[in-house]
Amino acid sequence: MTRSTMSSIRIEGIETPISRLIMGSMMLHEDRMEHANELLDAYIEAGGNTIDTAHVYGAAGKRALGRWMREGNHRSSLILIGKGGHPDENGPRMTNQAMERDLEESLERLQTDYVDIYMLHRDDPSVSVGYILESLERLLESKRCRALGVSNWTTARLEEANAYASSSGLTGFACNSPNLSLAKPNEPRWAGCISADADYVSWHETSQLPLLSWSSQAGGFFTGRFSPDRLEDQEAVRVYYSDANWERLRRARQLAESKGCDANHIALSYVLRQRFPSCAIIGPNSPAELHSSLRGLEVGLTQKEADWLDLLTDE
Repeated sequence: MTRSTMSSIRIEGIETPISRLIMGSMMLHEDRMEHANELLDAYIEAGGNTIDTAHVYGAAGKRALGRWMREGNHRSSLILIGKGGHPDENGPRMTNQAMERDLEESLERLQTDYVDIYMLHRDDPSVSVGYILESLERLLESKRCRALGVSNWTTARLEEANAYASSSGLTGFACNSPNLSLAKPNEPRWAGCISADADYVSWHETSQLPLLSWSSQAGGFFTGRFSPDRLEDQEAVRVYYSDANWERLRRARQLAESKGCDANHIALSYVLRQRFPSCAIIGPNSPAELHSSLRGLEVGLTQKEADWLDLLTDE
């Protein structure tokens, strides 16, 4: 089978451009290797090359990914994202020991000796950016990662960290991974999570720092599974049910009809139609769902259409 070529962006410190659709790993499990192999093979055949993992996601998914990489000799052609430093039941874990331990355990489960991008999954504002960056620099020097990023940090802390790195001769953060989606959350989906609002997006437009969005399709909000009178999914109700989001869904459906696609494709295309480099992390449960997401790469949105979808204009 001939592999497709997926559009990509560049991350400082990573030689190979990363695909704009990033495969999540939470749906993988070592006890369901046939399913894992099918999904990962389909992603590679579609031209994808970047897979998102995190220490807090547990061992089973990373072991499945590690086995698939080993058996298919895929590691050298992949960009692996690892995340560490997630809080536990005792609170924040923004320590040198926790960052290193999370990375080491992830590498063992993945059966590799490095991840391409190592991200801090959360922040602890009580810890200085200097301490954090100096701790991460040691991981870079040991060749266990190639570039650094953060997830769920405020832009103020991110800017402070990169300014410190620049003035201190340290490696700064090359990418950021908050939530960015057409549906705007009423409140954080999980404690400590950050979603990109208008000011956050404006900061990225100015800095041009690449953004890798988690929950880019808003938990399936645009798939047709939800409506104002369907209240069984309490998380969706709490996070996404609002008059503004129902109007965004209505507009996405209207635009999708004119473009010959569906609202979910429009929502994904919105994430990729930013004024700065952006990628979307997706979590398909089947090759069919993956191929559906690929359609979002093909839907061309103008800036006027994106602004209209986001209720910034009425035309």
